[in-house]
Amino acid sequence: MAQISALTVSESVRVDSRRVAEIIAELGETAAQNVVGLALEQLAAALTAVDAALGAGDLAQAVADAERISRLAWQIGLLSLAGVAMDLGSTAERGDHAALAAIRARLMRVGNRSLTAIWDRTALA
Repeated sequence: MAQISALTVSESVRVDSRRVAEIIAELGETAAQNVVGLALEQLAAALTAVDAALGAGDLAQAVADAERISRLAWQIGLLSLAGVAMDLGSTAERGDHAALAAIRARLMRVGNRSLTAIWDRTALA
């Protein structure tokens, strides 16, 4: 009989602490929390949109949503999320469906962890 092992997938995320500190210094703590909160809402919506576009097979829309995620993520210092979003966009443009499925799952994992990580950092600052 075959042995089945469950593998746990854990994604570490990179947050540019210097960028977060710059946002807080530039805007003040309250305004920074508001700006980051708005960006997080937009990122969550974009993650949902890219997932829906991929589910519908609309690669052009998935590329557009991935580019939106990448831009927003860079602006608030979510380096890992920006990188994975760029990977998804370039893979969708190539039409590599096997790789796209893997990157889609990774984008969702990294996206969820990144949203939590950046919120925790701005809430504690």
